[in-house]
Amino acid sequence: MTQLEQALKGVITDEMKQAAEREGLAPKDLRDGIAKGEIVLPYNINHNNCQPIAVGKGLSTKVNANIGTSDAYPELDKELKKLETAVSAGAHSVMDLSTGGNIDQARKQIIDNSPVMVGTVPIYQALVDAAKEGQKMVDLSADDMFAAIEKHCKDGADFITVHCGVTKEVIDELRSSGRVMDIVSRGGSFLTAWILHNDKENPLYEQFDRLLDIAKEYDVTLSLGDGLRPGCIEDATDASQIRELIILGGLVKRSREAGVQVMVEGPGHVPLDQIKANMTIEKTLCHNAPFYVLGPIVTDIAPGYDHITSAIGGTIAASSGADFLCYVTPAEHLGLPTLEDVKEGVVASRIAAHAADIIKGVNGAKEWDLAMSKARKDLDWQKQIQLAIDPEKASKMRKAKNDEEQECCTMCGSFCAYKIVSEYLGRTINGSC
Repeated sequence: MTQLEQALKGVITDEMKQAAEREGLAPKDLRDGIAKGEIVLPYNINHNNCQPIAVGKGLSTKVNANIGTSDAYPELDKELKKLETAVSAGAHSVMDLSTGGNIDQARKQIIDNSPVMVGTVPIYQALVDAAKEGQKMVDLSADDMFAAIEKHCKDGADFITVHCGVTKEVIDELRSSGRVMDIVSRGGSFLTAWILHNDKENPLYEQFDRLLDIAKEYDVTLSLGDGLRPGCIEDATDASQIRELIILGGLVKRSREAGVQVMVEGPGHVPLDQIKANMTIEKTLCHNAPFYVLGPIVTDIAPGYDHITSAIGGTIAASSGADFLCYVTPAEHLGLPTLEDVKEGVVASRIAAHAADIIKGVNGAKEWDLAMSKARKDLDWQKQIQLAIDPEKASKMRKAKNDEEQECCTMCGSFCAYKIVSEYLGRTINGSC
């Protein structure tokens, strides 16, 4: 049985216990959230050595890192190092988006080496396999698509992105919308081309029960992809995006009825004043399914700094109801990320997630900040570095900018506010350099 089916029967699985302990929650509360569909616990029965991590209402905001090969950079060893970097930086999941080299090997190696949940996009597999056979993407059959889905699930993917909401109806809406960027989702664009070329309905939508059967067999969580997510500020919250979301809401209900865990993916590029509304719309139309958002990116003009534009949007999104942030790296819109880009992206998203968790009242979030404040008051540099979200960077900066025996930092020196006020208030600073 899937985690959802067991939750509905009142069973608390070992995975639920471990995930609840991580959150500081009672296992019963986590189980009840899974039973309602407001929490998912992506945990493929074939993914060994995976830490059970839950996503959803009342839990800490989770962060995902995208990795994977491309035609230009097919080397698997580099992506495995990115996996290690992402996990070390605190990512709660990774997605393998490989499209270059031996992608079967890449997926299996990433899953085998990942201690956190792994997501994939099976349509990429179908496209790459077709290209190797000299076929065009529009020549794929429905069986080709489902064969790729089955392969990913069997290999141990904990969640899969499936663009089931890209339908003829949604494409008709898109044609009349006057969008600036049309479709920026790779999966969404592939399926749109297939639908228009073949004049047929999206097989992932038309044969959704077939998809549910595969997901249920391996207890794979469906991540309903946002093929019509806005790719620029101008396109945010338009009719095409909302039309797709309405369709996904219906698929959420069908998934739950089948005992399959499901979450929904979201935008994208969204201006600050529309982010909260986007979260509310998804939670309303998709029956409080966990919301997994890319960013959102709040301005289009910062290539090289989009880990910052997305962190701004991610904080607002998570504080307004988003449950899962997909990182954006400085290389977004420019190229495949480096190891350093991966780390910067994860840390930026974790900062956004934590800032939101303080507002959401997540267990331990506010206490972490309070501990840092006390360490700063005491000029306890070792404790500050231990508490930093990136201890390695904090330590390097401290050592590079200060003498080892210097109690105060070089910003204020002898004019340190902590020391001055503590002296005149008659309080003792306990820290040392």
